[in-house]
Amino acid sequence: MSENEVFAVILAGGSGSRLWPLSRQSLPKQFLALDGDATMLQATIDRLSPMISPQNILIVTQEAHAKGEAYHSLLAYPSLFEPVGRNTAPAIAIAAARCVVNGGDSVMVVLPADHVIKDVPAFSRCLQTAIEVAATGRLVTFGIKPVRPDTGFGYIKTKNDGSILNPESCVLEVERFTEKPDHSTAEQFLAEGGYYWNSGMFVWRASVILAEIEQHLPQVYQLVQSVLAESRAGGDFQQAVEKIFPAMPSISIDYGVLEKSSRVSLIPCDFGWNDVGSWHAVHEISQKDADGNALQGNVIALGCKNTLIRSEKRLVAAIGVEDLCIVETADAILISRSDQTQRVREVVDALHGSGASEHLCHLTVNRPWGTYTVLEEGQEGSKLKRITVMPGARLSLQSHAHRSEHWVVVSGTATVTKGEQIITVNKNESTYIPMGTKHRLENRGKIPLHILEIQVGEYLGEDDIERFDDNYGR
Repeated sequence: MSENEVFAVILAGGSGSRLWPLSRQSLPKQFLALDGDATMLQATIDRLSPMISPQNILIVTQEAHAKGEAYHSLLAYPSLFEPVGRNTAPAIAIAAARCVVNGGDSVMVVLPADHVIKDVPAFSRCLQTAIEVAATGRLVTFGIKPVRPDTGFGYIKTKNDGSILNPESCVLEVERFTEKPDHSTAEQFLAEGGYYWNSGMFVWRASVILAEIEQHLPQVYQLVQSVLAESRAGGDFQQAVEKIFPAMPSISIDYGVLEKSSRVSLIPCDFGWNDVGSWHAVHEISQKDADGNALQGNVIALGCKNTLIRSEKRLVAAIGVEDLCIVETADAILISRSDQTQRVREVVDALHGSGASEHLCHLTVNRPWGTYTVLEEGQEGSKLKRITVMPGARLSLQSHAHRSEHWVVVSGTATVTKGEQIITVNKNESTYIPMGTKHRLENRGKIPLHILEIQVGEYLGEDDIERFDDNYGR
């Protein structure tokens, strides 16, 4: 099978709530570097690159994620944007349709963007086998042999007789899928044998998965067909997706299709896989000292054992603690027993329910042009920000209906559009942007531009913005 007959679909639309407070809605874990210097999404792309051409790697993500600085370096890859989250089945169905449009009946490799794989050569060997089996019409999944009774994963049971479809590569037939079990059931699975963790990685022909979706999820299939019809008539594929996607049901590919299909095969894999689905999992993949501690940032640990401590800003000192995960950011601190970190999502739900913002974004927010940091937000209708604009970058031409802004240049030189004027503001100088005035901030210099921005108004939300021109397509 030639390289151009294989497409990869990377699912990068998740919110990453299980790794709060480092992961936020605006910067979920797939855009974080948790295992080395590369983000998890970039690492996923890199491990595919030897086998699949860059133009055949499709990134499926939420529209909001594509506007951030973390995504800006990935614009060279084809992308498909979900206007709303609808779980994996609709995303995979639309991606399969895109593969049909681009490559006919190609083999699709479907991977989450936020997993860690330590043994990339072993992964490549398993992937090659999966591609060959998928070409025969099977739905192939990678099964991970469980090493403990973990309740954080779904399990896949293979048939007792092995049902080896390919003796040389040990491809097994699947008997059933099981949702995340309780602890005693997980222990029973390990004792019985023949069970594997569901890795969430799949390989199949686009036509085969679409046929299965037609059979088991007819509503999803009909909506996908409308996208294909519009695309074949000369319409824009992305725009067609945006029209129908909100009508999609929210359902996983496992529950919607794979649990009901008779075509599923499993390849047992051992390539150092970790879904990094909790801070306990981050501790597992991290470098540790002789006492089992994984320490990162400004940290002092005395007499601690088997503890993860991560500091993003402030000094964190711990004495005599064991089996904890401690994660510090500028606006939130998490302290949890290692065996309770699966409950972090409950904290995020509580924040959402209370109307708090700490689950949405960090105090420092990345943008394609640089960053901004909220330094203080007063109760009297004021907000203080530090804004950094990288050399050659500029913000959108914009206006605000409910606030005015005062800018003070701390370093660098600002080129400011204010109404019909374009002015230069140097270090230790300031300018005022009245409410409703079209304005733009630009850095034409060779060093970063740093300004302090004071906002005053009745409403200071980030959505109080009307853009008239933008370099980044927002």
